[in-house]
Amino acid sequence: MTYLRNSFFAAAFAVASFAGAPAIAGSQGGADKTIVETAAAAPDFSTLVAAVKAAGLAETLSGDGPFTVFAPTNAAFEKLPAGTVDTLLKPENKDQLVAVLTYHVVPGDVMSGQLVDLIKKGDGKAMVETVQGETLTAMVEGDAVKIMDGQGNTATVTGVDLDQSNGVIHVIDTVLLP
Repeated sequence: MTYLRNSFFAAAFAVASFAGAPAIAGSQGGADKTIVETAAAAPDFSTLVAAVKAAGLAETLSGDGPFTVFAPTNAAFEKLPAGTVDTLLKPENKDQLVAVLTYHVVPGDVMSGQLVDLIKKGDGKAMVETVQGETLTAMVEGDAVKIMDGQGNTATVTGVDLDQSNGVIHVIDTVLLP
């Protein structure tokens, strides 16, 4: 795959990705709020926030971090088969829910430019280890960065570099599954 100059590409990626991003920047988010506070203030993340609370991860993801969260929107959760979210939210399925949610979290601050650098250095793919312990594969397709899970599902990054006090949020359009 041929890459454009990195700084130009990263800027183009950021601009293109924000076009479809949920409204969480500005007054609802920023470096003075945690990842959880910002997500809770955004209506497009109500399912994610409910899942984080049900999994008992709200306190952890409000901690010091830093964390990089690939945050699926409500529309991403709606793509799952009917009943999947309700099943995951049941107390008896907490371990499975924790596994799914922590599969969306990478330790450290991974900004879009760094992710593009990793993809470039990896000849078109970057393997990123999640807090859950498995890996995600990042790649570029056209003008978009895609994240592929262990089952071959691919999410498109639709919003990038939403910098928070304890990490960064990148918005994705599909729930990733370990």
